[in-house]
Amino acid sequence: MRKLFSFMHISLDGFVAGPKGEMDWIKVDQEIFDFVENRISAGDTAMYGRKTFEMMEAYWPTAADQPNASKHDRVHSKWYMNAHKIVLSKSMKSTTAKNAKIISENLVENIKAIKQEQGPEILLFGSPTATHSLHQLNMIDGYWLFLNPVILGTGIPLFKNIQNKTTLKLLSTHQFSNGVVELNYLNT
Repeated sequence: MRKLFSFMHISLDGFVAGPKGEMDWIKVDQEIFDFVENRISAGDTAMYGRKTFEMMEAYWPTAADQPNASKHDRVHSKWYMNAHKIVLSKSMKSTTAKNAKIISENLVENIKAIKQEQGPEILLFGSPTATHSLHQLNMIDGYWLFLNPVILGTGIPLFKNIQNKTTLKLLSTHQFSNGVVELNYLNT
């Protein structure tokens, strides 16, 4: 059975974005890009909420073609174009994106079916609203978090409207030279 991991940058006080969705506080560099690419290159499926998917689709299909494309842009663009993309949205009814499937109803049944398929883990990229919903439905198997050394004070929380305690097992950690710490957890 495939596992679904939520992949998110998070502030020390538990926010994944500022109050208006700001993400300018997130620290990323080539060291983090290489670390992330190592894990996602083993996978073939990305899951997004509608807003995150629209941001990704606006950038990644042509990122590698830009004259100033970084190593990360070239590598991730290629992965993105070949990956199976699952979009969770009640409002989006169709897309022309390559390898994209929209799930707008029967969320639990559709995700359970995808998780039953043979294959590597599924990564839910960003998408705090989708993460909130899937956590409440007990569909997330783990959390791959990048803890940034910043306190925002307010914003969009990683966890919202939690009804039940969730116990996690720490699988790995990694400290980056810029102060970010990777935390990889599995639901127990």
